[in-house]
Amino acid sequence: MYQRLIRPLFFLFDPESIHHFVGFMLRLVCNIPGVSWLLKKRYVVEHPSLEREVFGIRFPNPVGIAAGFDKEARLYNQLACFGFSHVEVGTVTPKGQPGNPKPRLFRLPADQALINRMGFNNAGVEVFAKNLRKNKPSLIIGGNIGKNTLTPNEMATDDYCCCFRELFDLVDYFVVNVSCPNIANLTKLQDKDELLALLSAVQQINNSKPKRKPVLLKIAPDLNQLQLDEVIDIVQETSIDGIIATNTSTLRENLRTSSTKVKTIGNGGLSGKPLRDTSTRVIEYLHTRSEGKIPIIGVGGIMDAEDALDKIKAGASLVQVYTGFVFSGPAIARRINKRLIGAL
Repeated sequence: MYQRLIRPLFFLFDPESIHHFVGFMLRLVCNIPGVSWLLKKRYVVEHPSLEREVFGIRFPNPVGIAAGFDKEARLYNQLACFGFSHVEVGTVTPKGQPGNPKPRLFRLPADQALINRMGFNNAGVEVFAKNLRKNKPSLIIGGNIGKNTLTPNEMATDDYCCCFRELFDLVDYFVVNVSCPNIANLTKLQDKDELLALLSAVQQINNSKPKRKPVLLKIAPDLNQLQLDEVIDIVQETSIDGIIATNTSTLRENLRTSSTKVKTIGNGGLSGKPLRDTSTRVIEYLHTRSEGKIPIIGVGGIMDAEDALDKIKAGASLVQVYTGFVFSGPAIARRINKRLIGAL
């Protein structure tokens, strides 16, 4: 029903407007007594083989929502109704910011892909904290943290540490996002020396707490082998807890969408099916090179259950979807979990 009726209707409208509309409707409908229960009865899949402990957290199943879908920590409990075990909120920055000029989110239906240049638009960490306190999460929450656009790189560590402190008691794990292609000069923070300094500062705060929180690093899909080796070294040197592979891509290779349309869209991060094989190769390389010692959350091009299974076979402990949720619909977590029961 979703792919034949609802999705074609949604795709008639601007993608960012539809995203906000869907979020509004989910919050509205799930406030009706009994609706959340009915949704969970339909979409939540429970089975012992789906459960797993990753970086000290017990996940009821391996399927979550990637950062960017719940940008302001307003939808996580509603998304739990569709069978996801965790939601990564954000990316959040210390101060609220509008992001890049609109339009900034584009569909490529022929490729089952999106291009976005949102630019970390969010309400700021204080609003995030307020939302998380007001609505107690019913699932595992990851906090994806970043820096404000106007913050120069030499002061970026202050922004990440600010968000880390503010959300420490409110989220279950953290993700340091230095790989988004839509913030000017942000990816320069992936350079080894800068990244070591940043993660070390976050870990210093983390280790000062009575009970530390897992910290993960989100990396780009466009890193070469040398850079991936450096990522492994950094993870080991800073003793962070895992890697999220991968973020969106700046590349535009082998797309079915016309080059004219792609050029008209312009800059932004590509997500969806075109990233499927690239992200899986990155996961497999990291898993093999680290001898399976680094937990990996697999993201990128998971459009169906087989894609998720490929990520797990490559070495991912958990998987996350975003574009797959947009194109495949609300049953994607249920389909993945049912397939994993049979496979695992």
